[in-house]
Amino acid sequence: MPWPSRKRDKGAVADKKEPDAKIAKTEEETSDKEEEGKSAKPPAGSSKSGWKNWKKKESESGGEESKITYCHWLLKSEPESRLEKGVDVKFSVDDLKAQPNQTTCWDGVRNYQARNFLRSMKLGQQAFFYHSNCKEPGIVALVKIVKEAYPDHTQFDQKDPHYDSTSRKENPKWSMVDVQFVRMTKRFIPLSEIKAHHLAHKADGGPLKDMMLFTRQRLSIQPLTQEEFDFVLSLEEEKPH
Repeated sequence: MPWPSRKRDKGAVADKKEPDAKIAKTEEETSDKEEEGKSAKPPAGSSKSGWKNWKKKESESGGEESKITYCHWLLKSEPESRLEKGVDVKFSVDDLKAQPNQTTCWDGVRNYQARNFLRSMKLGQQAFFYHSNCKEPGIVALVKIVKEAYPDHTQFDQKDPHYDSTSRKENPKWSMVDVQFVRMTKRFIPLSEIKAHHLAHKADGGPLKDMMLFTRQRLSIQPLTQEEFDFVLSLEEEKPH
């Protein structure tokens, strides 16, 4: 695979100004302060109305209140070049689209919680493809799980930046899944806009009040409830604030 560490995860990413931070493979060592910083001053008032409009659509369509279960995902990956142990870990949505059948394995995750999330993914579940550690982080596309968790081959490859000498083939530590491109979102949904809704929902009890993108920022693999997923996806229909 030409981009072995696109989805890094030892301590997910701290965005652009922290060159040593990884998205899918750097979770314990870094924080997402850079991404947080880019959205420190969300536009006032915009998120409340968005939530009300979304709730109105839900009631009009007869949607039931979702259970607190995770059935969707958010996957972080770096769209800009960055060398790690001499290997470029860049992997953008365009790189995914260029893969055979627009499908690839999501390798290189080296955080136990993120790995456990990978292992709980089910065939056909959808995820947001999230560009991180870049000038403007945010959601760019939808992907789906096309193969459930199996051993990550990069843990045994001494030339790979995510080689783990402590992992054994008879009992591998790390897993990966296969994902396939579904479609681009109708527009780019920036972190700053999602954060504006999150802050408003924290105060008013909206669907994004506990969104892991803000409560566990460093994780590169993050679960979403049905309500969180539906609300964020609804933003693609709105004009950017």
